[in-house]
This record gives sequence, C-alpha cells and structure tokens, in this order.
Amino acid sequence: MYKENITAIELLVTNYFEGIFYGDTQKLQSCFHNNTPIYGDIKGADYFKSSENYIEGVANRQSPNDLKETFNMKIVGVDIMGKIAMAKLHVPMLGYNYYDYLSLTKIENEWKIVAKIFTHVE
Repeated sequence: MYKENITAIELLVTNYFEGIFYGDTQKLQSCFHNNTPIYGDIKGADYFKSSENYIEGVANRQSPNDLKETFNMKIVGVDIMGKIAMAKLHVPMLGYNYYDYLSLTKIENEWKIVAKIFTHVE
C-alpha cells in the first residue's frame, strides 16, 4: 500500500509542478481540493489566497516555460501516515527560490492538496 500511495503522490506532485511550470491551469486545478488555502511569505511579505485565486494568477502570468527557464523543481521528501501525507518541495522559478509544504489527503481514493504553505529563501 505504501508503494501505491507514494506513486500516486509523486504523480500528483508532477502534475502540480507541470501545472505551475507550463501554466497548465487544468492540470493544476486537478491537484487541489475545493478552495484550498495557500499561505506563505515572499521576501517577508505575507501571502494568502485560495487555490482558485492562485490558479487565476498562474493563468494571467507568463509561465516559467514561456520565459525559457530551466525546470528545476523537485520533491525533497514525502511523509505518509494513513490517508494523510506531507510533501516538501523545492520550487525555484520566476527569480524566486521557493520551498512548498503540501498537506495531502486521500479523498475518494485520490490524493489531493488540502493546504499549501510556502516561503522564498534567499
């Protein structure tokens, strides 16, 4: 069961990365549960949006791919316990050095992001 869950989570995170990197909002939307909260800080400034508002922002900006950036996003670690999991990700893009922590839950046999917190590290 662990191997099955880790494979499903890796696929979810791959879709998340590709949604962000290529500006694929449908792929990105499929990763989140309804109206997921997103909290973070960008160079000390507080950030809070719902996943819907976040995805709208992704739709209205140039993607890292369009800007000819190199894809350097990666999974740092995943911790699974039953139907919950935590994924730590390194998401460098658009001149930022982001680290994301995704709270995941298995809902109707499918892993979804139910909360995201992130920070930019100099």
